[in-house]
Amino acid sequence: MRRYILTGAPGAGKTTTARRLAAAGHTVITEAATDLITASQAAGVDAPWDDPALTDQIAALQRERQHRADALPGPVQFFDRSPVCTLAMARFTGHEPGPVLLAELDRITTERIYQTTVLLFDLLDAITPTNVRRVTLDEARAFEHVHLDAYAEYGFRIERLPPLPVAARAALAERLAS
Repeated sequence: MRRYILTGAPGAGKTTTARRLAAAGHTVITEAATDLITASQAAGVDAPWDDPALTDQIAALQRERQHRADALPGPVQFFDRSPVCTLAMARFTGHEPGPVLLAELDRITTERIYQTTVLLFDLLDAITPTNVRRVTLDEARAFEHVHLDAYAEYGFRIERLPPLPVAARAALAERLAS
């Protein structure tokens, strides 16, 4: 099984393209961070990313979803983010990576869980703010650089997906994963 990571700064169109890939019949594993942040906000926590424990919670959910994905169909799977993205989040928010995240980074590296080619979505020209996504375009650009550095540190090779229409980005992701 070939597992490809979809990554990029918030607002780059990654999740929209992932939905397009899923609609085309590909196995897509959804982003853990957004789900946890949304649940925390529903429970009354306005800015859950301020809690240093969040990245360990994200890494644990990513591990759980990756294990469940082992039983899902398809020779190719697309993962909306990975523990390396969670490391980038920890660094961007100024938090030290916790033991769960560090263990997960070690596991995915040792066991070679993901393909070494990562599909990075280049930023679009604007950011649409949401409750979960509260960054400016300049902050998103800085976050993108943190992602690039983290993936390079862990030996991944970045394949950039330019700001194209969703259908074109999905087609490019399919080509790169074939």
